[in-house]
Amino acid sequence: MSKTHEKIETNIGLMAVLAIIVISIGGLVQIVPLFFQKSTTEPVEGMKPYSALQLSGRDLYIRESCSVCHSQMIRPFRAETERYGHYSVAGEFVYDRPFQWGSKRTGPDLARVGGRYSDEWHRVHLINPRDVVPESIMPGFPWLESTRLDASDIQKKMQVLRTLGHPYTDEEISAAPGELEGKTEMDAMVAYLQVLGTSIKTRR
Repeated sequence: MSKTHEKIETNIGLMAVLAIIVISIGGLVQIVPLFFQKSTTEPVEGMKPYSALQLSGRDLYIRESCSVCHSQMIRPFRAETERYGHYSVAGEFVYDRPFQWGSKRTGPDLARVGGRYSDEWHRVHLINPRDVVPESIMPGFPWLESTRLDASDIQKKMQVLRTLGHPYTDEEISAAPGELEGKTEMDAMVAYLQVLGTSIKTRR
């Protein structure tokens, strides 16, 4: 054993620092190129940013911790594509902040739930899941039905997202409070769920 190796292997602090350096370099080599690939940085064809109502629904989805039990990432395995549809691609999520990919499967994956059920089904399911899925262990969210949406900060949210690359127009931002007027949190949540995964229609 050389003196250099001996010095590294007998000094746990030095070994830890060198291990971090090596792992960091390897990670950068794999991750940095993704920042410049069109497939990971540009939206899929025909995809639009969330409307004001859908954006509010997404905030509620995160607030109510739905992402703790439901992933939004269909992996390219036959068992998953047969059940859920086309596997997820990065271009579907360029307007998602924060990113919702992951492998949390306490409940079914929701990446392609949009359009699979009626608005009324979603409402009933969110109020009391066992009314439509008797074996469900999901908690109910009945307060969504009676709580009015707060539209006070929707324009500011959309303006911030526009600075990050979301193509909102001045007209869309101006009309946002009107879109939320008279709407409940349930309306927003259902609107968000109904748009999930609709950018890609093909099943594989």
